[in-house]
Amino acid sequence: MANQSQSNVQEFVLLGFPGLAPRFSFAVSITFFLLYNVSLWANGLVIVLIILRGHLHQPMYVIVGNLAFSDLICDTLTLPKIIAKYWFEDGSLSFSMCFVQMFFVHYLSTLDSLIIMLMAVDRYVAICKPLRYHTIINNRLVTILCLLFWLFAAIIGLVITSLGLWLPYCGPNRIKSCFCSLTPVAILSCVDSALARRTGFIIALFAHLSPLSFIVFSYIIILSKMCSLGRSENWQKAVYTCTTHWFVIGLYFIPRLTVYTYNQFQLIPNADVNVLLICLYTFAPHFTSPIIFCLRTEEIKKTLRDLLQRVVNKKY
Repeated sequence: MANQSQSNVQEFVLLGFPGLAPRFSFAVSITFFLLYNVSLWANGLVIVLIILRGHLHQPMYVIVGNLAFSDLICDTLTLPKIIAKYWFEDGSLSFSMCFVQMFFVHYLSTLDSLIIMLMAVDRYVAICKPLRYHTIINNRLVTILCLLFWLFAAIIGLVITSLGLWLPYCGPNRIKSCFCSLTPVAILSCVDSALARRTGFIIALFAHLSPLSFIVFSYIIILSKMCSLGRSENWQKAVYTCTTHWFVIGLYFIPRLTVYTYNQFQLIPNADVNVLLICLYTFAPHFTSPIIFCLRTEEIKKTLRDLLQRVVNKKY
């Protein structure tokens, strides 16, 4: 945090939705509170089930477990502070904590893109090469890839955070967002931050568009494979699986790319729309992905039924 010595700013203040009328503040805070609790319980349940149930120690669930853990960390580091801002008027973050939060936001968002890409590759092998699935995809390979993704994403997070960290801050400290990230913080610098923001934009595009290209390619091949199989029961099941997966993928990538474009070209003049889109692609996938990717699968539902049945039998 070397550049803090060049900055007069000791803390930053999160504004959340800067143009929000006070009468809507309670509704927004309750929405964030519910989002956090659903994400906490859904992702927490997924992690616990995968750890404790041996028959879930499979490549797909290892991938989903990493995604759930990443989302749980991100929500825990961001949502409580914005909830506190609306409930207790406590939206301030110290200079250092703001950049710690910025690191994890960019770190974990990059990690999510990489893990979703790995999930798409897993589905490609499972659907297009089912007989060779267990020889191509195994727990060891998936675990190694996930560890490499955690390390690579950390490097991306450090690079993006350093772009904002080395800027001097000596004036405004009110961030038009629900958490610290590069663009809303960098524009508060007392020097021109265009180069830092443009560099961050290029890095972010690389970090998200590269996995997205693999995801799109994988699902195109999957869809072509399914069309060649004819309208069987397996075909309908595969189409349903791909459709629900694309819902999460679209929710994660489309608003994100819209905001990135806006930040560079200022195509959307409303700051509240910008914050809404940021919250949409940051938080909505965190509670939908464990439900769609894991909790709705027959194997998980059967595990939950068995656990509930044991609890009921012990109680009575």
